[in-house]
Amino acid sequence: MKCPFCGSLQDQVLDSRPAEHMSVVKRRRECSECKKRYTTFERPEEISLMVIKSDNRREPFDRKKIWQGIDRACRKRPIAAETIDKIVNEIENELMGEYVMELPSSLIGDKILQKLWDIDLVAYIRFAAVYRKFGDVDTFMDELKKLKKEHTKRQKGQSSK
Repeated sequence: MKCPFCGSLQDQVLDSRPAEHMSVVKRRRECSECKKRYTTFERPEEISLMVIKSDNRREPFDRKKIWQGIDRACRKRPIAAETIDKIVNEIENELMGEYVMELPSSLIGDKILQKLWDIDLVAYIRFAAVYRKFGDVDTFMDELKKLKKEHTKRQKGQSSK
């Protein structure tokens, strides 16, 4: 830390304590050169993910948008709000761990689809219909056929265990 009085980079921390509801650390320091004391406040750097949309616009990551999209897909399904919260938390944690600054929105949509596949196939289809922009009945039916085939394959795999 640079001394505000003499500019020296040598100091000693005399006291550290949490401040502002534990989100900030307050440190009392003493400069090794001029012996003057000063206080610093340290905050964790908040990493802001930017989402790259399909038209190359960038916008800040918003967990609320993920929650709303999943909620819409799960409406009138036997899925608790706690389950949706859990999915959103898992996705957010995965994204924070994998990406530093920017990520494509398609990655978020794919992660949502993976999570919905595991909990409710109707919610999966609802979300996929919007996310993949099904334009007609044939596209929708093709997705249902793929879903049925994959679901049957998974059931056979589970029954052979």
